[in-house]
Amino acid sequence: MILIILVGFDLIILNSIGYKRRKEIEEIKRVIKSIRKNKIEREDEIKLSKYLTNLEGNIKAMFHRTQEDLQRMGKLAHARSEFLGYVSHELRTPIFTIQGYLETLLNGAIDDPNVNKTFLNKAMLHSEHLNSLLNDLIDISMIESGMMSLSFGYFNLYLFLSEITDRIKQPENKQNVEIILSDFNKDLEVYADKEKLKQVLNNLIGNAIKYTSEGYIEISVTEKTKNAIIKIKDTGIGIADEDQNRIFERFYRTERERQSSVPGTGLGLSIVKHILEAHNSAISVKSTVNKGSEFSFKLRKH
Repeated sequence: MILIILVGFDLIILNSIGYKRRKEIEEIKRVIKSIRKNKIEREDEIKLSKYLTNLEGNIKAMFHRTQEDLQRMGKLAHARSEFLGYVSHELRTPIFTIQGYLETLLNGAIDDPNVNKTFLNKAMLHSEHLNSLLNDLIDISMIESGMMSLSFGYFNLYLFLSEITDRIKQPENKQNVEIILSDFNKDLEVYADKEKLKQVLNNLIGNAIKYTSEGYIEISVTEKTKNAIIKIKDTGIGIADEDQNRIFERFYRTERERQSSVPGTGLGLSIVKHILEAHNSAISVKSTVNKGSEFSFKLRKH
C-alpha cells in the first residue's frame, strides 16, 4: 500500500516537472518565433521565467550579435551599391569623352590640321585619366579586402625623398611653382614599406602640384625622439573647413575640384590614409582657402 502511494506521488511529481518543462519549452519557442518574425526589436523585450535566466542571457547575447551582423551587412550592401554607382559613373565619363573625340575625328576632323592633334591629345589625356582610375580602383580594392601586402624595412629617408623630388623638380606647365626639399639629418632612417611610401608621397605631392598655380611646394622632415614627421606644404587653393574631414573618403571631391578642369579620381587620399594606417600612422591636414595646405604624417625612425 505504501509502495503504491509512493509510486503515485512520484508520478505526480514527474507530471508536475514535465508540465513545467513543457511550459518552459513553449516559452522558449515563443521568444524564438518572435525573433524570427522580427517582432522583437530590442534585447530588453526578450523575457523568460526566472528559472531560465541563463538561457535568457544567452538568447539576448545571440540577438545582439545578430543585430550587429545585420547592421554591418546593411552598411556593406549600401557601400557596395554606392561603390558600383561611383565606378560606373567615373568610368563612363572618360570612355564617352574619348569616344566623342574619336567619332569627331573619323567624321572628317582627322583631315583638319587645326583640330586633329588637339582632339588626339585630349583623347590621350582622358585615356590616362581612365588608366589612373583603374589603377586606383585596384589599389583600393586590394586594401579594403585585406590583400595589400607590405614589406617593411629601414632605409635612408633623405635619399628617398631626394629621388622623388629630383624626378618632379620642374612640374610640367608649372613654371611658377618651385619644389623644395628642406634640409634635415641626411643619416636619418625610417621603418616603412618603401614602395607604398613612394605611392603616398607621389599622391600628396601630385595633389599639391595640381592645385598650386604659383608659389612653392615644400617637403620637410622634423625629427623627434622616436619618430620622424614628414610634411608636404603648398601655396595652392586650399581646402574649405567643411571639406577637411571628408577629403579622405573614397570618391570624395570638393566643390572647387568638381568645378575645376583638374582631373582626379577621388581615391588618392583614401589610398594614402589606408597605407599610412597600415604603418600605424595617420594623415592630418591643415589648410586655409586661397593660402595653401599642409599634409603631415609620422614614421618610426631607427
